[in-house]
Amino acid sequence: MKHPFLMAAAVTAAAALCVPLMAQERGSAKPNLVLREMVRGMPRGETQEVRVLTASFKPGDKTVFHTHRFPVTVYILEGAFTLELEGREPVTVKAGQALVEPPNVKMTGYNRSSTEPLRVMIFYVSDPGTPFLDLVNK
Repeated sequence: MKHPFLMAAAVTAAAALCVPLMAQERGSAKPNLVLREMVRGMPRGETQEVRVLTASFKPGDKTVFHTHRFPVTVYILEGAFTLELEGREPVTVKAGQALVEPPNVKMTGYNRSSTEPLRVMIFYVSDPGTPFLDLVNK
């Protein structure tokens, strides 16, 4: 063959195209991307602490006024979550959606419903031993 490099490239490209098809075999689970966002302020030490938390809000419940030292990702399991960040318009996300709370911004989260509960799952990566939140006086 005159161009072995081109043949190798063609074989590699064909394999790359076939791998995703093979990975989606019948009966196999496939991840569903819920949120993709670039963030700043992640911990940079050699070791990080990963926390996964859940929270349940009754109708009308809210969080304390607070900040986080590192970004927090919130996934809505049930209901609708309204986040009010200081200096920004409120954001509401519903079940199956997610949002990132930025670090060092004063905030409060709400269940604005008068009838429906709210359940969220929270993902927090921080330097070891960092408090999950810092209370802020209004």
